Amino acid sequence: MNKISNIKLENRIFSNRMVWALIFILLLTLVLISRLFNLQISHYDYYTEESLGNQMRTLPITSTRGKIFDRYGKIIATNQLAYKLTLTPEKTKDIPATLLALKKFGLINDKNIATFETIKKHYKKFHNIPLKHKLSEKQVAKFLVSNQFIGIDIEPYFHRVYPNNDSSVHVTGYVSRMNKKDKAFYNKKNYAGTSFVGKTGIEKQYETLLHGKNGKKQIERNATGRVINSKNIQEPEQGSDLYLSIDLALQKKAESLLKGKRGSIVAVDTTNGEVLVMVSTPIYNPNWFVNGISHKNYNKLQTSKDIPQLNRAIQGLYPPGSTIKPMVALAGLEQGVITAHSKVYCPGFFKLSNVKRKFNDWKRSGHGVVDVKDSIAQSCDIFFYDLADKMGIDDLYDGLKPFNFGKITGIDIPGERGGILPSRAWKKINKDEPWYRGETLITGIGQGFMTTSPLQLAVATAALANKGVIIQPKLLKSTQAPGDSIKNTAKSPQKQIPIKDIHNWEDVIEGMRQTIYAPQGTGRRLNKNLKYTLAGKTGTAQVFGLDAEEQYIAANLKEHLRDHALFTGFAPIKNPKIAIAVIVENAGSGSTKAAPLAKAVLDLYFERPLHK
Repeated sequence: MNKISNIKLENRIFSNRMVWALIFILLLTLVLISRLFNLQISHYDYYTEESLGNQMRTLPITSTRGKIFDRYGKIIATNQLAYKLTLTPEKTKDIPATLLALKKFGLINDKNIATFETIKKHYKKFHNIPLKHKLSEKQVAKFLVSNQFIGIDIEPYFHRVYPNNDSSVHVTGYVSRMNKKDKAFYNKKNYAGTSFVGKTGIEKQYETLLHGKNGKKQIERNATGRVINSKNIQEPEQGSDLYLSIDLALQKKAESLLKGKRGSIVAVDTTNGEVLVMVSTPIYNPNWFVNGISHKNYNKLQTSKDIPQLNRAIQGLYPPGSTIKPMVALAGLEQGVITAHSKVYCPGFFKLSNVKRKFNDWKRSGHGVVDVKDSIAQSCDIFFYDLADKMGIDDLYDGLKPFNFGKITGIDIPGERGGILPSRAWKKINKDEPWYRGETLITGIGQGFMTTSPLQLAVATAALANKGVIIQPKLLKSTQAPGDSIKNTAKSPQKQIPIKDIHNWEDVIEGMRQTIYAPQGTGRRLNKNLKYTLAGKTGTAQVFGLDAEEQYIAANLKEHLRDHALFTGFAPIKNPKIAIAVIVENAGSGSTKAAPLAKAVLDLYFERPLHK
């Protein structure tokens, strides 16, 4: 039986379907037209740029780092042409497999791969990311002959070199690979493509001067990603060369004198504050850090009890010991507590009323009757115990404060520490305890809570030499931009310590002169064959306190408990040119262990025709 068809119903259904089909086609056409309008008209510039971006790329050109010289133009830090292996992510299909193949080929190791994984997130996919720096000539030749790695290239660059190895490392510092903190700190545009930045010392202090300005180059690639054209659109600007105030010959002399010891020697020009010598020992090789320090060398530095990376010149804080006595004497004279004719009998000990403890002199038999000059020359503790007791901690603090103790000097190098100039307020804040009379006595001989750095001592000694002119020390002497002449830096700020009577300053300086030239002066050994006039002060700083009846015998103590040896001085006495501070940790007597080192440095300084 045949089904009867309904022509009218079928026609209506067909008509409805055609209408919906036409509506769908119309909507689809509108969407396509809208999308074409968006691509070709509304966002034409954007998509044109994106399209060109697949063909054209702008990459940074790293600037050449400025060099560092000493005051006479001797090289301290320079650059050497080297080669690095790079990987471009967008050109490398299988990065893990490529890295493994490079490792098997002998070009990289696990450490290089780990470093790459850490730094790759800081780069874009079209950047050439460094895999390994300072390739050997053999590795470069091996790579160029095979040339089998897609997306892997060898690029020339200038590698930082410290030709004097460990000499002056605490001044110069070193460069090393940029880390996440560095990337966030420095200007992203100017540091794009930069691998190394200064981490310590002058390299860090003047990083932006040394770095210069990066350039830009535009590269053109074809459809397969191969570079078919390259041109520089902005040339890089080389970093400025820096000339430091350091005298490299004096620096090396001081380092040789301190070899095998822990200590520091600092010398400053008394006329302008320029630092001529800044040595801290032990020293280490900054070249270790440039391409990433080895585990062996890193462990060597980290486990050393001598703490080689500590810049003792600005970060080592020590009791100044007797080197503080000239300043204490001056404070007593200026405040009218004593006069140049005041005398004290030294029996070898000092006692406070109603206090059992005896405060011993370094010379147990005593010095007899001494005045200000004698007490400085012979370093009589009893005179200064008595003076400090008469002054009290408040006046003692006020007298020492103008010499900048307890504050940083403001030298142009990172990491300086200020030391401690104790006072009632300081002890209350830091110890939550009252100040005791006996603490005033030991402060008067540079012991107790008081600490200073060798640089602070050198600057304070220079202020004595200048009769109150205290100059901010500096290391940067001049700069030279590419194609420009050498330009001196601005003069260091200076201030005048108030003077009530210039004769007080002259009396103190005479006491320091007698330290070297008087028959009983503690530094009298130095005046043999001395070809210039010298004023000085020896010092011995206790690392720990002894009971009144105990006798200090170095041989019975472990080395780290033995006294520090110190010396400060300036020369010549009239129209002084140089002030020096020396500290040798746990060496004992300042007159025998520190003073001769100062003389050896000063001898070399005055041997130069320039300083005669």
